[in-house]
Amino acid sequence: MVDIEITPLQILAPVGIGLVYIILSSFVREPARQTFSAIVVAGAGSAYFAGGFGPLELAFSTIMLWVAFKGLKYYYFIGIGWLLHTAWDVAHHLYGNPIIPFAPTSSFGCAICDPVLAIWFFLGAPSVFDFKKKKPVTT
Repeated sequence: MVDIEITPLQILAPVGIGLVYIILSSFVREPARQTFSAIVVAGAGSAYFAGGFGPLELAFSTIMLWVAFKGLKYYYFIGIGWLLHTAWDVAHHLYGNPIIPFAPTSSFGCAICDPVLAIWFFLGAPSVFDFKKKKPVTT
């Protein structure tokens, strides 16, 4: 484990990055948003190929590919994928092999960002621009 000082900015910035991702993704209309999101989470599964865990990196990538495939139909699985990636981020942060080699807190930041995305996907990845209020049902 690497001894790294964590500052408030290193916590707030990843939350902001997650929110920016959500805003930008909201520009993509359905069903393309779900397909794009599944592809992104599949790619996240291969982010640590040289992360130091050997064959476990390939096993994790395979699991993420399956989750992404299921995510093509169900947003819930994309959320699961981001939570799995969060766990992988924490493992790499503790191991001392960050996702971005020259940024020692990058895996820590990724572990903060990913749950923000997961929550959005568990909610069905609604567009932040869809402000239409449902009309009350009248009888």
